[in-house]
Formats: sequence, C-alpha cells, structure tokens
Amino acid sequence: QVQLRESGGGSVQAGVSMRLSCVASGPYVSIGWFRQAPAREREAVAVVTKNGNLEYGDALYADSVKGRFTISRDNAKMMYLQLNDLKPEDTAMYYCAAKDNAGAYTRADTYTFWGQGTQVTVSS
Repeated sequence: QVQLRESGGGSVQAGVSMRLSCVASGPYVSIGWFRQAPAREREAVAVVTKNGNLEYGDALYADSVKGRFTISRDNAKMMYLQLNDLKPEDTAMYYCAAKDNAGAYTRADTYTFWGQGTQVTVSS
C-alpha cells in the first residue's frame, strides 16, 4: 500500500513558476505526476521509475511540458514537480500517483495509488 499526499498548488498568472510536492510512503516501482482538466482525460505529466536516475534524464515528460516542467526528488519519499512558464492550458488538478508493477509508465489506468490532488489554476 502506498500513501501519497500532494501540496503546493494555487492560482497564478501566466508566466510564473510553482513547485508541487508529494510525500510518498510505501513501496512502488514507478511514481509520477498526472493532471486532469475539466472534460479531459487524465494525462501523464512526468513520471520516473523508483530506480531511475533523474540526473541522467530517466524521466518521461508529456510533450506539452518538456522544457518547462521538471520532476525531481530528495529520496524515495519526497518528489517534486517544478512548473515554469505556466500557461492557461496548464490549468488542471494535479495528482501524484504510484504503481507497484513495471511497464506502461505513462498510462494513468495502470497506476493503483493516487493522492487527493492539488489544483493549479493559471490565468492569462
């Protein structure tokens, strides 16, 4: 069982930066950030395997956030998502998610454990 808790969302103007945090407890194979905007499917934003080396680029990013968002972690329990140059289209509920099986790392339906989500709203 993995428990996840996000923090750090809010309402901001376009162009500013924000950092989301996720506290994770329990064993997992992969962990990452997903988001869901109203009337849209939940999508992967950035994911990394437990043993992935972020310094060597072992993370998967959605094309829409490459170069603007960065996933990082202090250890297996603390994960972050740095959001730079935010755009109105980044407005969504952001979730921290984890899974205990390998493969299909960007498919939301393969993730078993989810946080409660934190809202990010970007106005123009």
